[in-house]
Amino acid sequence: MAHYDCLVIGAGFAGAVTAGELARRGNRRVLVLEKRDHVGGNAYDRLDASGILIHQYGPHIFHTSDRRVYDYLSQYTDWRDYRHEVVASIPAPGGRMELPVPFNLVSLETAFGPEKAGELAGKLIAAYGAEKKVTILELRSNPDPEIAALADYVYDHVFVRYTMKQWGQRPEEIDPNTTARVPVFLSRDCGYFQDPWQGMPLNGYTPIFERLLDHPNITVELGTDAARRLTLGDALLLDGEPFAGTVIFTGALDEFFDCRFGRLPYRTLDFRFETHAEDFYQSHATVNYTMDEDFTRITEFKRLTGQVLPGVTTVMKEYSRAYAGAEGEVPYYAIIAPENNALYARYAALAGRYPQLRLLGRLAEYKYYNMDAIVGRALALADELLGG
Repeated sequence: MAHYDCLVIGAGFAGAVTAGELARRGNRRVLVLEKRDHVGGNAYDRLDASGILIHQYGPHIFHTSDRRVYDYLSQYTDWRDYRHEVVASIPAPGGRMELPVPFNLVSLETAFGPEKAGELAGKLIAAYGAEKKVTILELRSNPDPEIAALADYVYDHVFVRYTMKQWGQRPEEIDPNTTARVPVFLSRDCGYFQDPWQGMPLNGYTPIFERLLDHPNITVELGTDAARRLTLGDALLLDGEPFAGTVIFTGALDEFFDCRFGRLPYRTLDFRFETHAEDFYQSHATVNYTMDEDFTRITEFKRLTGQVLPGVTTVMKEYSRAYAGAEGEVPYYAIIAPENNALYARYAALAGRYPQLRLLGRLAEYKYYNMDAIVGRALALADELLGG
């Protein structure tokens, strides 16, 4: 077996960035094992049969307030100038109505008409100031009954049913702290994110990973289940031989240890792709269905990527359900709760028996991270491993 200084398990952002940094900055020989038959993790994109660039595992929109992350990724891609906007599609008299999300002054006008919206906007700005984000909790606490009623409207029409679908919960099960943080944006800015750096990779995400991992010090093995290559006994063995180098694990930690304490709960997603013979299918790249339909949202990829391909478009409907660990299922979202965190801590303690094993990423750390946060954490881990 060839000599490697580092073993990286997983070729998503966590694994690819760390591997690239260790190879380039540290001149380390790195073996990357990836269970799927492609690099890129959940950010993987590809052309479908109609030539549309689709995101195989759900939409990924890049945004960050971390200049280091933006500059770092800019070495591996040019950017398409893109600012994400989301609307909620809800039933309305005579059809449907689309409200910008987060709920803002444009949403207010759409929902209540210019005259009533103008009165409410005046009250809101007088109470909280322009261009401010105010939570439902704050609005509900306002002594003006019209402002308190607005909080209930946003809760009912934008938040509660969408959250029930997303997390499989009844209203009484939804964390009140989460409900309280739902914002109303006292602005006409319909941008979903306010980060200073936003955009889409000009040629897609997959080429970023191919460039990150294109280095003579990096060996990538696709379609390789690390669980079949690693033995976790008194020492860590790779292909039956002791491995003393650093191991960076980015997968599901409970599955790494054969779920010996029980399975960590996740939500998974089912995607239904549809191709339509028209230029565009919907008004925005992302349309949330917050009051009806079984799916949570529809993504139209051409609106994300800017791809010019007349007469055809591909959309994706997204359904959320409990993860069971079945073949082909993907764990997407950790279900954060005290009992789940305690179970994760037992697995983390097992991992702690191996000093060279480092846990990185959503699944390995059982936390939610945006893409940019994972890139930042990977760079910080590389800094640590390389001594600054």
